[in-house]
Amino acid sequence: MQLEIMPRKKRLPAGRAPLLLLLCQLVRALDVPLDSKLLEDLVQPPTITQQSPKDYIIDPRENIVIQCEAKGKPPPSFSWTRNGTHFDIEKDPLVTMKPGSGTLTINIMSEGKAETYEGVYQCTARNERGAAISNNIVVRPSRSPLWTKEKLEPITLRNGQSLILPCRPPLGLPPPIIFWMDNSFQRLPQSERVSQGLNGDLYFSNVLPEDTREDYICYARFNHTQTIQQKQPISVKVISVDELNDTIAANLNDSEFYSAKSNRERPPTFLTPEGNASHKEELRGNVLSLECIAEGLPTPIIYWIKEDGTLPINRTFYKNFKKTLQIIQVSEADSGNYQCIAKNPLGAIYHTISVTVKAAPYWIMAPQNLVLSPGEDGRLICRANGNPKPRISWLSNGVPIEIAPDDPSRNIDGDTIIFSNVQERSSAVYQCNASNEYGYLLANAFVNVLAEPPRILTSANTLYQVITDRPALLDCAFFGSPLPTVEWFKGAKGSALREDIYVLHENGTLEIPVAQKDSTGTYTCVARNKLGMAKNEVHLEIKDATRIIKQPEYAVVQRGGTVSFECKVKHDHTLIPTITWLKDSGELPNDGRFTVDKDHLVVADVWDNDGGTYTCVANTTLDNVSASAVLSVVAPTPTPAPTYDVPNPPFDLELTDQLDKSVQLSWTPGNDNNSPITKFIIEYEDAMHEAGLWHHQTEVSGMQTTAQLKLSPYVNYSFRVMAVNSLGRSLPSEASEQYLTKAAEPDTNPTAVEGLGSEPDNLVITWKPLNGFESNGPGLQYKVSWRQKDGDDEWTSVVVANVSKYIVSGTPTFVPYLIKVQALNDVGFAPEPAVVMGHSGEDLPMVAPGNVRVNVVNSTLAEVHWDPVPLKSIRGHLQGYRIYYWKAQSSSKRNRRHLEKKILTFQGSKTHGMLPGLEPFSHYTLNVRVVNGKGEGPASPDRVFTTPEGVPSAPSSLKIVNPTLDSLTLEWDPPSRPNGILTEYTLKYQPINSTHELGPLVDLKIPANKTRWTLKNLNFSTRYKFYFYAQTAAGSGSQITEEAVTNVDEGKMAGIPPPDVGAGKAMASRQVDIATQGWFIGLMCAVALLILILLIVCFIRRNKGGKYPVKEKEDAHADPEIQPMKEDDGTFGEYSDAEDHKPLKKGSRTPSDRTVKKEDSDDSLVDYGEGVNGQFNEDGSFIGQYSGKKEKEPAEGNESSEAPSPVNAMNSFV
Repeated sequence: MQLEIMPRKKRLPAGRAPLLLLLCQLVRALDVPLDSKLLEDLVQPPTITQQSPKDYIIDPRENIVIQCEAKGKPPPSFSWTRNGTHFDIEKDPLVTMKPGSGTLTINIMSEGKAETYEGVYQCTARNERGAAISNNIVVRPSRSPLWTKEKLEPITLRNGQSLILPCRPPLGLPPPIIFWMDNSFQRLPQSERVSQGLNGDLYFSNVLPEDTREDYICYARFNHTQTIQQKQPISVKVISVDELNDTIAANLNDSEFYSAKSNRERPPTFLTPEGNASHKEELRGNVLSLECIAEGLPTPIIYWIKEDGTLPINRTFYKNFKKTLQIIQVSEADSGNYQCIAKNPLGAIYHTISVTVKAAPYWIMAPQNLVLSPGEDGRLICRANGNPKPRISWLSNGVPIEIAPDDPSRNIDGDTIIFSNVQERSSAVYQCNASNEYGYLLANAFVNVLAEPPRILTSANTLYQVITDRPALLDCAFFGSPLPTVEWFKGAKGSALREDIYVLHENGTLEIPVAQKDSTGTYTCVARNKLGMAKNEVHLEIKDATRIIKQPEYAVVQRGGTVSFECKVKHDHTLIPTITWLKDSGELPNDGRFTVDKDHLVVADVWDNDGGTYTCVANTTLDNVSASAVLSVVAPTPTPAPTYDVPNPPFDLELTDQLDKSVQLSWTPGNDNNSPITKFIIEYEDAMHEAGLWHHQTEVSGMQTTAQLKLSPYVNYSFRVMAVNSLGRSLPSEASEQYLTKAAEPDTNPTAVEGLGSEPDNLVITWKPLNGFESNGPGLQYKVSWRQKDGDDEWTSVVVANVSKYIVSGTPTFVPYLIKVQALNDVGFAPEPAVVMGHSGEDLPMVAPGNVRVNVVNSTLAEVHWDPVPLKSIRGHLQGYRIYYWKAQSSSKRNRRHLEKKILTFQGSKTHGMLPGLEPFSHYTLNVRVVNGKGEGPASPDRVFTTPEGVPSAPSSLKIVNPTLDSLTLEWDPPSRPNGILTEYTLKYQPINSTHELGPLVDLKIPANKTRWTLKNLNFSTRYKFYFYAQTAAGSGSQITEEAVTNVDEGKMAGIPPPDVGAGKAMASRQVDIATQGWFIGLMCAVALLILILLIVCFIRRNKGGKYPVKEKEDAHADPEIQPMKEDDGTFGEYSDAEDHKPLKKGSRTPSDRTVKKEDSDDSLVDYGEGVNGQFNEDGSFIGQYSGKKEKEPAEGNESSEAPSPVNAMNSFV
């Protein structure tokens, strides 16, 4: 069996038999216990514990030491290879091997050269169980070559030019560290303008005169050999323009200047790297360094961005004045394009560096050592990643596995070796090699096949002491192969452990999360496997926690006074506490004014600097507690008046007389703060079921300091007390110790028991579970019982866990059941529960309602009757009946149209219902279905019925066209809803005279197939009102009204402009010059007389408030179908449309199409008087009607205006 890590914790409930606590222990090669007695006879394959680095650079001036350390049992022997062949140490007198080790020492200090021993070394550690090998150790001596000699010419350049001073250090091993100094060994100052590049060159973005010097020296430091090499000094001279001209004039033929560029300001250009783009490759885990150095004047500033992402915040650093970007711990995610930007006021330049991150192999899962027992199975897994993907190869005892001795228990599957039914000869050390072009990984992992009886490594009779309510950890470290099982017992006689929860740790430790007093005792762990058994006893003692029951309190003391702090400690009687006082977290001053008694600290003759925080610390060997109080020192003041406040909290709570269902609680009252305590309130917390939630327990008199409390079974009680006085309630006291009462059977059963089916063949029984407080004990369960109500079946019962639902399957459809749910726990059953009735699941009804009858009440209402379905066929709770109905065909157009079905639901057992809102003269189809809680049953056969004809709607439109002197033509559209077959149209019309009186009503019948009609022999220049409606066999529909005016007689009205007849009125537009007509002159005189009379009447009415009976005269001539306006707002009544009762509109204009629209009227001078017809009534009705303004009323499409007066009409002629 393979021994693996099992990190998760297991919790085991207590049982009635001895509790077996099974424990798994990790046994890995590097973690095999190094107990001296155990190692005496425990064999173990070799394991490399220490070796030199893969790339080992040595100092040629010192002896070469190549490390190789390993452990194993028996101790391993060591051998070496060099450059792939055996390295015979005994033949080389300069090479020695450390005894008991594989470490080589090559003595080259006495003779020999380091270069002679340069090469690749590998160490092998071997014993009877296998062979482990080291990495390939490449040994190379460090090198620090001298600089090649070269002649460096002085450099002269103009102020502002750029400059690069090359370093070009010699190639060393490892590469040297470069820095620039002067002859005085002072580092040259660097800045944004002058800086050293990664290659060691010194870059000047622009030179200044102060850069002139003759000792620019590049140094190379080789750390391995602790040597420094230097380059020849470089001389640099920066001259101004004037100096340059003088030099050119003096040395025109003798000197060649370095870079004679202008020193004018210029935009940036990059000194390194070159071009617009470059590429950089780096290995995973290394530091990625990107560099951009630019020249320009003024000095450019460098910025960095990542084009396809953001720079990692915690791994990005800027060096060399932001010219170098460094990203540490680089990974494949850092690949991408990085852009450096060089800016100065004259411009910007960009360079993109494409970064590719490759990776040498790295472990995903390195192989782990296996300790197996004979016959067990196991596997070695070797998984690595890299870029490119590494190749995995296996070795056995240092030999490629392809040529290693065959092992029938071994099977290789890529990166995994699978072992089956291993035997002792299967023990070996396996090597996994993961390599790519950037490097390799080598890991040793052994398979050790052992047959070892159990051994317990924990010391016998170890004593553990733990504070109550804290975790207790009991150790049982063990070893064995096969893996032993561990059993824990309490007590010498193996009594059962009855606590609820124990935590098992992977190292064999037993944890008691909350240790109680009854946890004290002797615990025995027993480890067993097939080769034997081992056991060990440990002892556990539970101690009371140390508590400060009287804490020091905040004090304000006058200067020169005395203060006392009290610190009363309660502790376990077997522990001896020590009390220490601190001031401001430090020791008390060494001053005789400070006196420490048993429970008190007294400070006499208090000074100002005595103020601060005083802390009492109580220590035992197992725990410590502390409490602090602040001392404030003030100037002497008169004695203040007593302060009144709520009481201080009670303290020192103690539980005594602990019985199964009662306990006595006692406490010490706190300070009453000058107001007597009237009562104490006691609350409890159930830490097991509702931790942190406090409930009211009882109240007692303020004179009592004890209370006998009634308890419930199986509750982990804690109590607290609050004191109450006339000012209010104190803060709660500290909680008492916990008291767990014994378990008992439940007192109550679950409530809200119901039985409803979710499917046709089941019964879902639900209930409200008991809470933890009501359970009265562990193992809360429920006994669920059921049987059919109508039958002689016995009760069927099942006991379920602490859930709230149970599903009974295979039940008949919709059958009543009797149900009861009874609570029980590990102690017993609750009282007999009440019986409730439920039903199994419903199914869809099977039968459709029969004998469906339809009674058409009128054209829009029908009554439907049906016979109820048999109750048994409903198969559920009857919800009602549902009628589906839809309009199938229009009787008028006789073409079928599919319409959406309408639904009406009638609750309960009703057998009839009304269908409102039907359309007249239509064919309808309906069916009826019964509905239960599951859904609808089948539909009844469709019943078809037809609604009778109804009255039609009003014609869709009415237009008056082609007006002449004696005729008008009416055009209309049929009703949008004929609601039957149209039989005819009725047209009624009557003239309206100039006083707005209605003339005789003419009634005309028009065939139903007409949409145009011409009326002839009409009076010229006369307004007519038309009433038009359609008829079916059911009667007359709604009417539409319009008004129109015939044309003016051209002979009589020559020269008079046509009057304004309002919007939508048809009027003649021809005009004749009538200025010389006699009748017109008479008309004007009549108008002037009318205006005079109107002014007189208005004056009289203003003074007397008189009325004129206009309404009575208009009523006398009104159409009987037309209702006049009510005189409720003080205005005079007018005729109106019978449909909408809107008054006639005045002053509207005729539309361009000369169409007369309904609800419009005209009002012109012709209405008020035209030749012979313009007369006044003796009763003054004309005057009374037009002497004042009329209220404006809304109209469709036009705005009504006030009624014009003759004064206004006269003004139009002046």
